Amino acid sequence: MLETPEELAELQRLLESSLAGSTAHLQSIVAERTLTAEQLAGVLTGMCTLSLATVTARGEPRISAVDGHFLHGRWIFGTARTAAKARHLASRPEASVSHLRGEDLGVFVHGRAEAIDLTAEPGLLDYLRQFYGADAFDWTTEVVYYRLHPHFMTVYAPDLAKLKP
Repeated sequence: MLETPEELAELQRLLESSLAGSTAHLQSIVAERTLTAEQLAGVLTGMCTLSLATVTARGEPRISAVDGHFLHGRWIFGTARTAAKARHLASRPEASVSHLRGEDLGVFVHGRAEAIDLTAEPGLLDYLRQFYGADAFDWTTEVVYYRLHPHFMTVYAPDLAKLKP
């Protein structure tokens, strides 16, 4: 868990405001089956497969999978610069992601994806190189990484004990 106390507090506010502003239906499912920001950050370690939803220029939805890393209270994910999802996000950066672990965990996020200049964030670049290997990609031309700035996030987790090793 890399989150600072300030980042956890911000994440907790987001979780609470998202749930408070959601429909009665969603509240009835999630309200008693959710996690705190600290619990969530403790569960979302390492690489997590995300379903990423983007939209084409014609407004058609597209969904694909990406490697996600939950760092400092935000999802970080990458793709090839030539991928369709990279074109979608360059033109229409609003996106949604979900991370599911069977019926034990569901994390649902809506926000705005921002392309990351990895040369300006050496700590993040070091983290990614450590995870994937320093020579896995040409980090500045072959791949693009994004940070999802959420405006909505909710978590479904009926039993925290099932999420711990």
